[in-house]
Amino acid sequence: MFLLILLIKIGRLVLFPFEKGLPFIFAKISRIKPNISPALHSLKSGLLLEFGRFLGRLSKIKSKLVLPKIKHVKKPMQVPIFRTSPKFRMQKTFLLISWLFVEIRIIGGRVFKFYLIYVLGFISALVIVMAPYVVWQWWKELPNPELLIVAASQKPTRILDRKGVLLYEIFVDKKFEPVKLDQVPEHVIKATLAVEDEDFYNHPGISVKGMIRAAFKIITKESFQGGSTVTQQLIKNALLSTDRTLERKLKEVALALLVETKYSKDEILEMYLNNIPYGGTSWGIQAASHRYYGKDVWELSLAEAAMLAGLPTAPSAYSPITEPDIAKIRQQHVLDRMVEVGYLTQAEEEVALAENLTFVDEISYLRAPHFVDFVRRDLESKYGKRYVDLGGLTVTTTLDLDLQEQVQQIVKEEIAANLKLNITNGAAVVMDVKNSEILAYVGSVDYYRAGWGAFDVASAYRQPGSSIKPVTYALALSGKYTPASIIKDTPVTFQVPGSEAYSPKNYDNRYHGNVTLRSALANSYNIPAVRLARDVGAENIVQKGKDMGLTNWDPSDAYGLSVTLGGEEVRLVDHTNLFATLARGGVAKELKPYLSVKDSKGYEIYDNIPKTEKRVLGADVCYLIWSILSDNFSRIPAFGTQHYLSFPGHTVAAKTGTTDSKRDNWTMGYTPQYVVGVWVGNNDNSPMNQYLASGISGAAPLWHKIFAYVLDQKGSENEKMEMPDNVFAKLYPQCGNRSEFFIKGSVVPQTICPKPVEDKKDEDKEKKEDKDKD
Repeated sequence: MFLLILLIKIGRLVLFPFEKGLPFIFAKISRIKPNISPALHSLKSGLLLEFGRFLGRLSKIKSKLVLPKIKHVKKPMQVPIFRTSPKFRMQKTFLLISWLFVEIRIIGGRVFKFYLIYVLGFISALVIVMAPYVVWQWWKELPNPELLIVAASQKPTRILDRKGVLLYEIFVDKKFEPVKLDQVPEHVIKATLAVEDEDFYNHPGISVKGMIRAAFKIITKESFQGGSTVTQQLIKNALLSTDRTLERKLKEVALALLVETKYSKDEILEMYLNNIPYGGTSWGIQAASHRYYGKDVWELSLAEAAMLAGLPTAPSAYSPITEPDIAKIRQQHVLDRMVEVGYLTQAEEEVALAENLTFVDEISYLRAPHFVDFVRRDLESKYGKRYVDLGGLTVTTTLDLDLQEQVQQIVKEEIAANLKLNITNGAAVVMDVKNSEILAYVGSVDYYRAGWGAFDVASAYRQPGSSIKPVTYALALSGKYTPASIIKDTPVTFQVPGSEAYSPKNYDNRYHGNVTLRSALANSYNIPAVRLARDVGAENIVQKGKDMGLTNWDPSDAYGLSVTLGGEEVRLVDHTNLFATLARGGVAKELKPYLSVKDSKGYEIYDNIPKTEKRVLGADVCYLIWSILSDNFSRIPAFGTQHYLSFPGHTVAAKTGTTDSKRDNWTMGYTPQYVVGVWVGNNDNSPMNQYLASGISGAAPLWHKIFAYVLDQKGSENEKMEMPDNVFAKLYPQCGNRSEFFIKGSVVPQTICPKPVEDKKDEDKEKKEDKDKD
C-alpha cells in the first residue's frame, strides 16, 4: 500500500500542471463549468489528511509532511474524522483503496476529470520508475562485443603426423581459417562490399536506408530481416542467434552502434570476412577458398572472388556445387554491383564472366581415424574439451602416416585371409622403443565398418593371455631365480582361501616334468608360471605390471594367481608400452602420441620432456628376459621350427598369448629399436576357431608381416640388446654345448639339463607337497 501511495504521489507531481488545466479543457469540450463539487473536495481533503498521517507513522517524519493546499468552496462539507483504533482499520483500508476507484463508476462528469489526473499520474510514475530498469536489464543481457575477437580468432585444431601431413581438423560445427585483412586481395573485399554493404566506410554501423527498407518489410509482414550492414551481419553470426524476430533485430542495431565505437572499420571488416558462412562447415573467406577452389584466398581471381562474395546471403541456394546455374546468375549480380559502385569497368566484368571456374571435391581429412580419436581423448584429458575444440591448436603427433597406412592394409588383408578361423577383427600398435613414440596405431580392420568398425580395440580392455607372463618371470629373475632354475610342470592344485581350488592346465593339456625357467617361458607353459606367481605374489605382479605401463591395473584390488595367465584385462596400447619398457632395459616411460602441441599463436604448450621416466626393472633382468624370448631353439617343443616368431638375420624377442575359449589372441615382440603389439579376435567376444594355433595362425602371421615391414623400411640392422656388465654366460658342454646367462652373485648350477620326473609316484608326491604348501 505504501508503494502504491508513493507511486501516486510521484505521478501527482508529474501531472501537477495538468491538474488545473485539464478541467478547463474538458469544460470547453463538454461545456461543463471547471469546478469541483464540494463533496469531492471534502472527500479529497479527508483522504489526503489520512494519507499524511499514514505516511508520517511509517517514515516518522509526520511533523515535516507538507500537505497540498485545499481550495475551500462556499459550502464545505464537514471532514470526517478517521480514527486509528483497530475498530476503524477496515474502514480506513477500504477508503484508501476506494480513493482510486469509488467514483470511477460514475461515468463522465467532474469526478471523471479529477480522477483521470491521478490515473494518468499513476501510469506515468510506473513508466518513469520501471522503464530505466527494464532498459538496463535488456542492455545487461546483450553479448559482450569483446567476444567478437574470440570468434574471429577461432581456428580448427589441426592434428598432423610427424612429418606435418594433415590427419584431421577438429571443429565443433564451423570450420574457421582466420586470415589478416592485408592477406585478402582488394578485389575480394570490393566484391564483398559491393553486394553486401557499399556504404560500409561511411555509416555508423547501421544504414538508415536499409532500416527503412527493413521496416517496410516488417509492416508488410514479409519478414523481420533485411537492411543489415556488414557490422550487423558480423554481430548476428558471431554473437546473436539467427531468430527472425524484432527483439533480435533491436539487439543487433544496439550492438552495431556499440561495436563501431570499439573497433575500427578495418578490424570489423577483417572479423566479418573470417566469421561469415559460405556453405557447409566453411566459415570465413579462407575456409571457403579452400573448400571450393583448393587454394588460398590471396590466389583468387576476380571471377572466383565474385562467386564467393555472393554466397553468404544464401550459401545453399547459391552453391556452385549443387546449384551451378543459380550460382552463375548470382556471380553476375555481384559483378554488376561492382560496376554500378565503380569498382569495375564493363570490360573487366565481361572478362570475369567469361572465365571458366573449376571447383574441387570436398575432402574429408580423417586419416588414421582410431589414432586421431586416441590423441583427441588424450588432449581433452590434459587441456579440456572446449580448448581442444575451439583453441586452434596445432598438434604434431608421433605417427608415421606412411607406416600407418601400410600397417592398416596388412591388418585388412590378414583378417580377410583368416575368416575361416572365425577371426573378423584385428588391431596393431607400432612404437619406437626409445621414447614410447606411437608410430602406427590401428584400432580395427576398418574404421567405417558398420556396427563396430569405429570401436577402438587398441584402447579397449581385453584379456592378454600368456603374453603377460614376462612380468611374472621378471619378478622371479629379480629374486632368487635364474634362467637355469628348475620348475616343476606337474599336476598341482592351489587352495586359495575363500575361493575354489585352482588347478591350472597347460594349453596342450600335457605335463612336461621338470623344466628350466628358460624353457617354461619360451614354451609358455602355464603350470610353472602359476608356481612362480605363488612365490612372487599376485599383488607384486600387479604392482610391477602397473609400473611397467599397464595404466588400469590397481594393486589395491584383489587379484588371484590367474593374473599371471592373463586373467586381468589390459589395453593393447599399454601392453605394447610394457614391452617397450623391457626393450629399454627396465626404464618405464609414458606413452608419447605427439611431439608438439602449439596454441593458436604458435606458442608451445606441451612439455616434451617425459613426466614419468622411472627404472622399474634392472637392465640385467631385462637382458635375461630378452635372451629367453628371442631364443628360437628353446621354443621348439611348443612351436616347432616353422612358426612366425623368428626373422632370418634379425634377433627379435616375441611372446604369444591366447585366452580360454580362444576369444583373444596376441603376439607381442620387440627389438632394441621397435616394439609391435597385435591382437585378433571378434568384437562380439565370440570364440575363434578351436584349431587356431598360437604362433602359427591368428595374430602371429599378422605380427610377423608388420614387423618384417618395419625392419625392412626402417633399415634396421640386426641390433641386439647390449649385455650389462653384471651379466655373464656359462657354457654347458654336457647339455648340448649350450650356454646360459646369469647375473653376477646368483647361484650357478652345475648343469642346465633338467632331471626328468622318474615315475607317477614322484608326481603324486610332488602334488601332495604343493597342496600342503598352499
